[in-house]
Amino acid sequence: MTSAIFETAKTMNWRDQAGRIYSILDASCFSSPQLLFSAADDLASAGMKVIQYRNKSADARTMLDQATELKMRIGAKAKLIMNDRADLCLAAEFDGVHIGQDDLSHQSVRRILGPDRWLGVSTHNPEQVAEADRTSADYIAIGPVFATASKANPDPIVGLDGVRRARELTTKPLIAIGGITRQNCSSVIEAGADSIAVISDLVRGPRKSAEEFLRILG
Repeated sequence: MTSAIFETAKTMNWRDQAGRIYSILDASCFSSPQLLFSAADDLASAGMKVIQYRNKSADARTMLDQATELKMRIGAKAKLIMNDRADLCLAAEFDGVHIGQDDLSHQSVRRILGPDRWLGVSTHNPEQVAEADRTSADYIAIGPVFATASKANPDPIVGLDGVRRARELTTKPLIAIGGITRQNCSSVIEAGADSIAVISDLVRGPRKSAEEFLRILG
């Protein structure tokens, strides 16, 4: 009972700190670093509370340079999450890191991060959700909920039923990801997600898109 109460409080705290939208800036979606930085400015100005920086192709120096710029621009306006790289999270003074199933173990990442920074874990099926629930992860991502073009080899679609099942398996904050748009985002929240992660639907006109998402989800 005590654990359940603690996790429920954690979820409520997540909603206060992160809101309903977990925005992801994927460097591959932008033709130049300046467009990436401009999008970050727009998202923060629109009221996004969490922004993840994702770069799957650049070298560590480029990633750190871009992350440092992001921290300088929006570090006071939104929490910044580094995708995959716990070392760069610390170097750029980000607020947390998000790891996938094929990255470093959650134990190793937590040792690098320490207790205060956020640790998020991607999951794609009930077994992975249950395993992540037993870790020190601060939040769990489930997906892809719908078909997505953001990954070259995406995992099988879990659908809204997958979100509902994940909600049954954890009281940690639950973030749904994969193919989520302004047209279907409400159904994902209704299925049990605390927040939705959005990539593609924030690329064109980031500020306007973010404001519309916030208006839809309240």
